[in-house]
Amino acid sequence: MSAITQEDLKFMTLAYEEAKQGYAEGGVPVGSAMSCNGELLAKGHNKRVQDNNPIAHGEMDCIYNAGRRANYRDVTLYTTLSPCMMCSGTIVQFCIKRVVIGENKNFDGNIEFLQTNGVEVHLLDDAKCTQLMDRFIQEKPHLWNEDIAVEE
Repeated sequence: MSAITQEDLKFMTLAYEEAKQGYAEGGVPVGSAMSCNGELLAKGHNKRVQDNNPIAHGEMDCIYNAGRRANYRDVTLYTTLSPCMMCSGTIVQFCIKRVVIGENKNFDGNIEFLQTNGVEVHLLDDAKCTQLMDRFIQEKPHLWNEDIAVEE
């Protein structure tokens, strides 16, 4: 398993900036970025509210923005929040082999599923990612529950 690098921290910062943009737009603050060999391929953020699209999670938006690739085995996906099952399934489906996660305190996600399916997962426990999501959940609990499919 590879260690966290300065490059990883750089790309997580881009993902965090995407999360802040989603928050500023009135959406769920989850951001994502994707790199290959040190180069940014794409970034994205949760747009469920903005696009009225229930599957427009941050990771899905980032993968969409990356466009078609022959394969994704050589990419790293960065996400500010532990991926839900839909996003985790997409990661496994496209054979993304490395994922760096900002935090999983606000949403446990599916780290074990990813690991069981051969994905190298790194959890940063990033305080900024946690604080932004904490703030959003306190301000808009109904929207958060909708995003994670929990009835109030």
